[in-house]
Amino acid sequence: MSEREKLPIVYVRGYAGDTAGINKAVEDPFYGFNEGSTHVRVESDDKPGFYQFESPLLRLHLDEGYKILVEGGQEAYLEAHKDIAPDSIWVERFYDPSASTWGNGPEEFRIEHAAEHLLGFIEKIKDRTHAPRVHLVAHSMGGLVCRCLLQKILPDRNLIPADYVDKLFTYGTPHGGIAFDVGFGLVEKLRDATGVNGADIFGPRRMYQYLTPQADADPDGPSAGWDARAIPDHDGALRPEKVFCLVGTDPTDYDVAHGLSSAAVGVRSDGLVQIENAYVPGAHTSYVHRSHSGAYGLVNSEEGYQNLRRFLFGDHRVDAALLGHRLPERDGVTWQAEVRLSVRGLPVVMHERLASHWCPIQLSDGRADGTRDDADDTRADADGAVPLTTVFLHSDLALPATSQTMRYALHLRIVSLREEHGFLSFGDHLEQTADFDDILVVDIGSGPAGPEISASWNSLIPGAIAEFTPIGTRLRDEDSGDGVWSTTVALPGTAAPILGSEAAVRLTATSWD
Repeated sequence: MSEREKLPIVYVRGYAGDTAGINKAVEDPFYGFNEGSTHVRVESDDKPGFYQFESPLLRLHLDEGYKILVEGGQEAYLEAHKDIAPDSIWVERFYDPSASTWGNGPEEFRIEHAAEHLLGFIEKIKDRTHAPRVHLVAHSMGGLVCRCLLQKILPDRNLIPADYVDKLFTYGTPHGGIAFDVGFGLVEKLRDATGVNGADIFGPRRMYQYLTPQADADPDGPSAGWDARAIPDHDGALRPEKVFCLVGTDPTDYDVAHGLSSAAVGVRSDGLVQIENAYVPGAHTSYVHRSHSGAYGLVNSEEGYQNLRRFLFGDHRVDAALLGHRLPERDGVTWQAEVRLSVRGLPVVMHERLASHWCPIQLSDGRADGTRDDADDTRADADGAVPLTTVFLHSDLALPATSQTMRYALHLRIVSLREEHGFLSFGDHLEQTADFDDILVVDIGSGPAGPEISASWNSLIPGAIAEFTPIGTRLRDEDSGDGVWSTTVALPGTAAPILGSEAAVRLTATSWD
C-alpha cells in the first residue's frame, strides 16, 4: 500500500453516561483508543489465558506507520502546522464541552452537536493534511455520531458525505438502537420518555431525529416501517459497502452494572447491543465472540484490530457464497450453516457465526429462510446463493518463506435441527455434531493477468495443511467482467446426500481500495 493512498484516521468514542462518566472519559488523552488487553478466552473450558494486545492506537502506529500527533493538544497542533502527513491518527474529543472538570458549567451533550464538532474537526484535518477524505473508526455510540454526520449534518448543509469520509468502521455500534429482552418494551418506553443521562438517543424517535435530514423529516416521527440501521441511498451518500460493522456475540463478559445490563439485553448480544441491531444492512460484517467493552471487549481485541486493518488497508476482497444446494425437505427439520474464518499467520478467528453464539446462518431449501431469526442478516442472491463470508486481504503483509500466496480457511458446518410440536426433539440428537463439516483452504497469489486462486477441501488434502502446496491446481476464472474474478468449488462427495450433487462454494475476488 503506497504512502499516497493512506488517509487520516479519526477515532470516535462511545457513550459515557452521566457527568461523572464524561469526566472520567475526558481524563484519557485518547478517549480509550489506547487501551490494550492481556486476557483472551481459550479452550473449551472458557478459562482466560494471557495474550498481550497493545491497543489499536499503538498497533496502527507500529504496523502501518501512522503518526500520533498531540504535543499538548490536537487542536493546537493543527493550528500550528500547515502541512501534516496524511497517515496520522486523531481522536474526536466531542465530550470535552460536557465535562465539569474545566471549571466552567458543562454543556448538555447532544449527538447533533457532537456530529457538528466532528465535521469541523474533519475539515481542519483535511485542510492540514491535504487528504481528500478521512477514515472514521467508532465504538458504540460513536458510530451513531458518525452516521448523524453522514445522514443529517452534511446533507442539511448541501455537502456530499462521500467527499468527507472514505470508510467507516464500527465496533459494537447500536445501529438499530438498544432494546431489552425484559419488560415487554416498558423499559425502552421509560428510557425514551425520561431521557435519563441522554439514553433516549438509543430509542427510535431520537434516532429518527438525528439520522434524518431536515428535508426528509416527518414532524410526526418515524413511520412504522422505518429501519434505523439503514443508510439511505442517494447521490453522494457513503455506500454501505464502505461500512464495516464488527458485531460482538459474547454477553457474559460484559460486567457493567454487575451483569444486570447483559441480563436485561439478553443472550443474543454483546452485553449491551443485540446482534440484530449491531449492523447496517448491506455493510460488511464480522461476528466475533467478544463483549461490548471491558477486558474482553471488542475495541481492545486482536480480532477487532485485524478486521479493522484489513478493511482500511487491504487490497483484495474475496466473497464466499453457498449455491446450488438443495436441502432435504423433511417436516419439522430446519437447517443452519455455521462458518468460521481464519487467516494464516493470525492467532485469532476473524469471523465466526455459530449456533452456540446465537448467530448461525439459517438455511431453507436452497435459499435464505424468510422466517429466519432476526439476528441473521444473510440475504440470498438472485440465483439463490447464500453469502457465507467476506474477507479482506493485505498483500503487503509478510508471507511465509515457504509460500507466495495469501491463505485463509473457511470452516463450513451444516447442522439440522428437528422440531416436534414447536419444541426441539433430542431423540436422535448428537450434541456438537454436524451433518457436514469441512474446511475450504483458499490460496491467493498474483499472476500476470490478475489473481491466481487455488482452493482445496481439508478432507482431500494429504498430510498437514502447513505443508500443503497447491501446485497445478489454479482455478479457472468463470467471470468475463473486468476487475472481477469468480469461480465455483464443488463440495466434496460427502456433502451430496445432504446438499445435493450441485452444491458448491462460489469465490469472487475483486480489488479493494
